Amino acid sequence: MKQLLLVPLLALAGCATMGGDASPVDVTGADVARKVMDNGDTIEEYRVGGQLRMVKVSPARGAPFYMYDRDGDGRMDSDNDGTKPVYWKLYSW
Repeated sequence: MKQLLLVPLLALAGCATMGGDASPVDVTGADVARKVMDNGDTIEEYRVGGQLRMVKVSPARGAPFYMYDRDGDGRMDSDNDGTKPVYWKLYSW
């Protein structure tokens, strides 16, 4: 019984130690261009060496989400079916 309780606690501890603002791409020293749209949404483009690496979209209402270029080709990543995945930060300490 104790072993069954240990598994969820270890999983939760792993989530808590994932790091605060760690992104899957390295954007240290990136130039950030911020645009505010007419509807109040904010778009931040992170460019490293002039190449787009990450986009953060902060809607006027709702949680911010991210799009990444993990392979460094200058285009946002897409799935096999052509859709571009977006990522939300679920937890933050």
